[in-house]
Amino acid sequence: MRRFMLLSAAVGLWGLPGCYSGFSADANGFGAGSDTAADSGDGNDNDGGDGDGGDGDPDDPASLCMDADVGVTSLRRLTAEQYDHTIRDLLGLDGGYTAEFSPDERIGAFKSNGNAAVVELQVEEYMDAAEAVATDAVADLTQLLPCEASEGDTCAEAFLADFTMRAYRRPLEAGELDRVLDVYQSGKETGDGDMQAGLRVAIAGVLQSPYFLYHVEFGRPEAGDELVALTGYELASRLSYFLWDSMPDDALFQAAASGELEDADGVRAQVDRMIASPKAQDTIASFHQQWLGVDELEHAEKDPELYPSYDTTLAASMKQDVASFAQWVINEGDGTLDQLLTANVTVSDDPRLHEVYGVVAPAGRLPGEPIELPADERAGLLTMPGVMAEHAHPDQTSPILRGVLLRQELLCQVLPPPPPDVDNVPPSPSPDATTRERFHQHTADPACSGCHVQIDPLGFGLEAYDSMGAFRTNEENGLPIDDAGEVVLSDVDGEFEGGPELAAKLAESQFVQNCVSRQWFRYALGRVETEADTCAVDGISEAFTESGRDVRVLLREIALSSAFRFRKGDA
Repeated sequence: MRRFMLLSAAVGLWGLPGCYSGFSADANGFGAGSDTAADSGDGNDNDGGDGDGGDGDPDDPASLCMDADVGVTSLRRLTAEQYDHTIRDLLGLDGGYTAEFSPDERIGAFKSNGNAAVVELQVEEYMDAAEAVATDAVADLTQLLPCEASEGDTCAEAFLADFTMRAYRRPLEAGELDRVLDVYQSGKETGDGDMQAGLRVAIAGVLQSPYFLYHVEFGRPEAGDELVALTGYELASRLSYFLWDSMPDDALFQAAASGELEDADGVRAQVDRMIASPKAQDTIASFHQQWLGVDELEHAEKDPELYPSYDTTLAASMKQDVASFAQWVINEGDGTLDQLLTANVTVSDDPRLHEVYGVVAPAGRLPGEPIELPADERAGLLTMPGVMAEHAHPDQTSPILRGVLLRQELLCQVLPPPPPDVDNVPPSPSPDATTRERFHQHTADPACSGCHVQIDPLGFGLEAYDSMGAFRTNEENGLPIDDAGEVVLSDVDGEFEGGPELAAKLAESQFVQNCVSRQWFRYALGRVETEADTCAVDGISEAFTESGRDVRVLLREIALSSAFRFRKGDA
């Protein structure tokens, strides 16, 4: 009976037709289908980049980009991470309520639930999570309510009005609060007049509304047909989930209410405030972990006989190492892409991870202080143990997985799938052959060589890192490491030896800079860029270049761009 009431409550609060189907989205548009080598390093041929994500007046949508167009952004559900962060900021609960959620969809490297329709299992998952959150929330009414519970329905109404507005991330429309209060009264009556029971059912119902579960972005009603400006509250939400991976705070809600977000200066002020906030750490961590594929590193398996020290605890430390390093660069370092790719430090406090790095923390070191790593062994994100461990097999390294990571996520060059009849099983380790010799077939076989000449030479350059990311000079069979590699089809083509030399090459690449700019664009909007976004993407990348590749400037320029502040009018 109780679960029926919760479902009925949620149905009563749903008011978005077709909400579980989403809008159409060009998820395989310009960026996915046309990110060739030439495309990724086009030198920003289009004019733009005046510091506001495009040419012209940033407050005039028609002049933001010459073609006055943006790509279609679909109606997206919160990711599991966003759901947990939102519950934390909405109700102060850190319960890990999404542990049983179905996996998030991905757009490229990033989680974004904008394509598939929600199935019955996911509806059940949302119901279970909402019920668990609501039960925990009402456990202590003195912490939950802004007034005395003895005030009864008056206090409940005051709480529900504020709670529902913040859960929906916008002012309530006529009749919406009445529906929530009806649910509250129904729950209260079922609970023998108990206020706590009523609040539990009302909270659970609100948390199953599409206005909570989705990024709802219809735009201003008076907007034109081509570009539709987002409302202040929609833009506040888009900013907060981009820069904080969570809902807006009170200052952002106030900026939306006052009209501050209607002009570029107001948006810029909020972006600068938000990047400087500790809450930005969630986005910095989430982006870099997803971009480099380590966000689920705890599931990576290693052969316990070959790597007895590897376990899920160490894997979690490796994953956090990637996040902490990126956070350190952006908040305490110079904030540049160059430092992200080349700095030879770790800020991890885990002695077990220090052993993997082959270093000991200096005496008197304070938590979070950087530890210098050997410059001939480590350089930035790409040589971190977590990245190397994720892109390896349980019993051996993988020049293929590592080369694909670099080609697709650092250069934004899309590789075709292997032929349907190809044998994807890696050649077994041999006591008489190096990794390079075992994988020679890939480049010798004409059916494979087209792609593998782009992949393997990159991956071979990372052979000095074993399957769990430790630096080595010999392979498992005792043969000397051969980590000579070559970059091709880029603007920094040439040979290199080892991870640090590769990192230095990539740090100089305009292709890589343009790709990183696009990756942040994809993360911010939950979709791949399309041809309609060309002006905005080029303007963002040009501003990134002019800033000295400062990631903080990149985030600001994305938020100021037409693609971020407007939506396509006919979508």
